[in-house]
Amino acid sequence: MKRFTAILLTGMMIFTLASCGKKAQDTSTEPAIETQAAEKVEMPTETEAVTEVVTEAAKETQQTEQTAEQPDEEQNNSGDNNSSYQYVERASYENGESVSLNPSWQYADHSAINSGCAVMYKATANRKNIVVGVNAGHGTSGGTSVKTLCHPDGSAKTTGGTTGAGATKAVAVSGGMSFNDGTPESSVTLRMAQILKDKLLAAGYDVLMVRDGSDVQLDNVARTVICNNAADCHIALHWDGDGLSYDKGCFYISVPGGIKGMEPVASHWQQHDALGASLIEGLRAHGAKINGNGSMAIDLTQTSYSTVPSVDVELGNACSDHSDATLENLADGLVQGVEGYF
Repeated sequence: MKRFTAILLTGMMIFTLASCGKKAQDTSTEPAIETQAAEKVEMPTETEAVTEVVTEAAKETQQTEQTAEQPDEEQNNSGDNNSSYQYVERASYENGESVSLNPSWQYADHSAINSGCAVMYKATANRKNIVVGVNAGHGTSGGTSVKTLCHPDGSAKTTGGTTGAGATKAVAVSGGMSFNDGTPESSVTLRMAQILKDKLLAAGYDVLMVRDGSDVQLDNVARTVICNNAADCHIALHWDGDGLSYDKGCFYISVPGGIKGMEPVASHWQQHDALGASLIEGLRAHGAKINGNGSMAIDLTQTSYSTVPSVDVELGNACSDHSDATLENLADGLVQGVEGYF
């Protein structure tokens, strides 16, 4: 009986399966195709999934590149464009106030001549809240009779200049050269500083005049340390005493490799060179003659003690025209360079 029942059940199952097969054959294949298509959408193959991930990554990379190439306005006004400059807290002074060397400031104890004062001038309109230290080169009576350390750590100079390579001390302030017409360099650098001051103030920059008269009793270390603490940058104005019989043009003193590992140079030399390059581009834009590639690497006392963007700009030599008209044009170029840097 059990055997008969099993045979009967088996027969019924075969009949049922045959009927299902017939129904499947009688049904249209289009729904099956739609189901397969739906399944492909819901469960992409590994290749499709990878393609989607790569595509999304490419889109993200493109968006990142576009953001980097088109920085927003806030980034442009941060003072960081191509200069790495970071704004720091500095002493605050009123318009016309004298700024003397504070003995507590870093490196102040390395100065030998420091009884004089710089003078702060404040812009009255379109204020940028940026102080430009303008240093009229030379102009310190008795500066050649005193010496200061070339580097804060007492190490020797790595290149020649007014003081030869290998020296550990340099004159506190050199006397400067004389133009071919007999005019002392210190007189021309002061006139250049006065013209530049007026143009910077008109552009909205405050100006720290390191030397505001024919003589200031501040040596090169004191001038630099004052700018470190009361200005956002330090621009020293000079003409080169090279002895040439022709005007070789403008250039800035760049930082030589031999001192790039020494502090404070190591932390700031890129800012120094960026400021110098920007000033030269501004001068070039105003038609000034540029010497070579616009820079010359020399180990300077100024650079060795600077903790703000700092540069010595040589605006020509003894053969250069130093009329007011020429100085006005040079000042326009320097202002453009300052604006380009900040």
